Amino acid sequence: MTGYYDIVLGLIPVALLGITAAMMLVGISLTAAVPVGAFVAIGIMGHAMFVNSPGEITDEPTATYPPVNAD
Repeated sequence: MTGYYDIVLGLIPVALLGITAAMMLVGISLTAAVPVGAFVAIGIMGHAMFVNSPGEITDEPTATYPPVNAD
């Protein structure tokens, strides 16, 4: 099961390499295309760290159960 952070980890190189390659195909130089791709990749990382922070995700059930007596 892929989660949000798995998708983010996949999008970082896709954004960096894909946007750079697409801009080079259009005719923009490499020295101009790489910073644009890096800016998008940094934006994806910033979103994952600050907007949708890991502290908001809970894998634990929300119900609380009484302690189990092992005696």
